[in-house]
Amino acid sequence: MKNVNIIVACVFILTLVAVGMVLKAAQSVILPFVIAWLLSYVFGPIVRFMARKKIPIFFTIVAVLALFLGVCALGAIFMNTRVVAFASAYPKYYDQLIALTKSFTSSDLFPPDFWDSINWGERIGKYLLSLSGSLVTFMSNLVLVIVFLVFMLLGSPYVEYKIKKAFSVDSGSRILSVLKAISTQIGSYLTLQTLISVSTGVCVWLALSYLRVDFAMTWGVLAFALNFIPTIGSIIASVPPILLALVQYYPNTFPAIGAAVSLLLIQMLIGNVITPKVMGDSLDVSPVVILISLFFWGWLWGVIGALLSVPIVAIIKIICENVDSLNTVGVMMGTGKQYKKEFE
Repeated sequence: MKNVNIIVACVFILTLVAVGMVLKAAQSVILPFVIAWLLSYVFGPIVRFMARKKIPIFFTIVAVLALFLGVCALGAIFMNTRVVAFASAYPKYYDQLIALTKSFTSSDLFPPDFWDSINWGERIGKYLLSLSGSLVTFMSNLVLVIVFLVFMLLGSPYVEYKIKKAFSVDSGSRILSVLKAISTQIGSYLTLQTLISVSTGVCVWLALSYLRVDFAMTWGVLAFALNFIPTIGSIIASVPPILLALVQYYPNTFPAIGAAVSLLLIQMLIGNVITPKVMGDSLDVSPVVILISLFFWGWLWGVIGALLSVPIVAIIKIICENVDSLNTVGVMMGTGKQYKKEFE
């Protein structure tokens, strides 16, 4: 029996490794499919509601996709414009950056012309232009997402009937309840998180505009986007504007200190006070599980994986809670707050 358990554990580990390798190797196809799958939980209820109102599915899907593509296009155009503008403005910060770097490093450790020989202006300029190009690539990859999403939405109104036909009454009802729970929780999470992220972005924009930090609106949009990444997203979004304020006003460090304090207060107020009250325990996922999911999907699929980490782990938890053999896993993935009263 002991040998059997060891064999099962080894097979399980090998299976996880194999699945991870497949997900990594087939990222160009699987990632758009996963994005489309998650979006189907957001747009699916709209399509089903309109279908019940006897409105043709084709017109509903066209309207939904037009809205989605419009938002994506505007976001990509804005970010592309901002990146190009920052790349153009970078040379005026170059001298301050060199002087700032020299002031923070010992002259005994580096030759006098070490920092000048790096040619940061050319290197960072090329990086910013490549980043601008990657935004265009991202928009082109949306084509595959749209293709998957169209087929998913076309079949969305008939999923309920197929499940009722394929399974028994009890099993069908259970599967439908799981799908409804996933749709409700993911939709609620995305809606609330979007509102919180918009509030964060606006506050960052206003604070940096007051301090006259360049590209304040860009840093506000960056704070909005990265706020969807739990825990570390807000930290990453705070670093560039602080560094820019430090370089922009060098040798005066007060604007950078003001930017750091302002962003810290915004993140503490929204992240530690407003977010828990608004979000509550809507997903009921342990912070440790969210952190592990963030690192895993971020390693697997980069920034997009980090953005998708919370919805993916929430879906896995809901499925585990509704499968008898996996119920223990679902319980351990939760926060455990709802069980506290049972044992007091």
